[in-house]
Amino acid sequence: MTIIKVVDSIMGSGKTSAAINLMKEAPSDKNFVFITPFLPEVERIKDSIDKDIRRFHDPKIHMSEGKLNTKLDSLHKLLANNKDIVSTHALFKRATDETKSLIHAGDYTLILDEVMDVVEQLKINKNDLELLFNQELIYLEDGFIKWNENKKDFETRYDDIRDMALNNNLIYFRETILIWTFPVEVFKAFKEVYILTYLFDSQLQKYYYDLHDLKYEKYIAEQVEGKYIITNNEANTKHIKQSIKEKINIYEGNLNNIGDEDFSLSSSWYEKKSTHTKGKLKNNIGNYFKNKVKSSSEEAMWTTFKKQKDKLKGQGYTKGFVSCTARATNVYKDKKNLAYTINRFINPIISGFFNEKGIELNQNKYALSELVQWIWRSAIRDGKEINLYIPSKRMRKLLIDWLDDKL
Repeated sequence: MTIIKVVDSIMGSGKTSAAINLMKEAPSDKNFVFITPFLPEVERIKDSIDKDIRRFHDPKIHMSEGKLNTKLDSLHKLLANNKDIVSTHALFKRATDETKSLIHAGDYTLILDEVMDVVEQLKINKNDLELLFNQELIYLEDGFIKWNENKKDFETRYDDIRDMALNNNLIYFRETILIWTFPVEVFKAFKEVYILTYLFDSQLQKYYYDLHDLKYEKYIAEQVEGKYIITNNEANTKHIKQSIKEKINIYEGNLNNIGDEDFSLSSSWYEKKSTHTKGKLKNNIGNYFKNKVKSSSEEAMWTTFKKQKDKLKGQGYTKGFVSCTARATNVYKDKKNLAYTINRFINPIISGFFNEKGIELNQNKYALSELVQWIWRSAIRDGKEINLYIPSKRMRKLLIDWLDDKL
């Protein structure tokens, strides 16, 4: 039975360092797969472990015997040869039955740096879906979309749907919507799983584990005698939050008026609001960076929903855009002046999917975890003072309550 250990520690507590020490000290015959969100982190992990102790390999596209091998092919070859592997969330999400079998045979331990997007809504036109049904390329079985095995070599523009259906990843929801889910059997194929994160109980992967009745244990990372280790001690973050609170200057002023309503700056709010209203928000962002904190472009960091980026970008801060889903990277640690111009909610289709399974999601805790992760891409990760503009009243209150140890 797979042992799942959630290392739920506040940012900067040494989770990655503790995981690296764990791998360094493990017996040489123990195999690891380390999965991280971004490619630059792959190189960092490879470089952090002495190759004389343990050599990590990252899957690469390459030619072999006149055939182009994909990264997934490369991953499978590395697994078959019992190599230690480091790769990205993006590749890991493409895991297949073959991946699962090779992981199980290699007696691997997984270290997952930050939770993954294990449940997603797929965008597909209703007419296209009906066409696939009518041509008998797909059919329903126990709520899953299945691809007709007799037509799996049939070339269409829906090869991605075919591959996911063949891998048993697609759920038919509310008669029109496809939900992609990561194959839970892949997690079960590992001997051990370590998840390095913070506020796990508010994240979709936690609800996904509940859905599949996967049990997990809580751990923390801490420094003991100058060395970071993973322990099952109780986490005490009150003193850490107090130190953090002293270094975050949260803007309070009339530039916040645009976010006073409960759903202001949510994705649906942006869809409904006029160009004039978005122009006002853009002016607020520019005013904040230019006049309120007098930020250079190099120190400015901001975010919004991807679809709204071009409508809100402006002189002096455009290049400082950092995706609102950014995590597990330190490339923005020089950013001292921040603007977080969104109000986060879980996709209503995804929340509806879990609700119909009897699993209630906590919207506020989810929003807080996303906000805190984004803020920690900045200079605060190095203990430096930052300035923060959060026009959403709801998001601002969530952060303040968390800093005051009320959440």
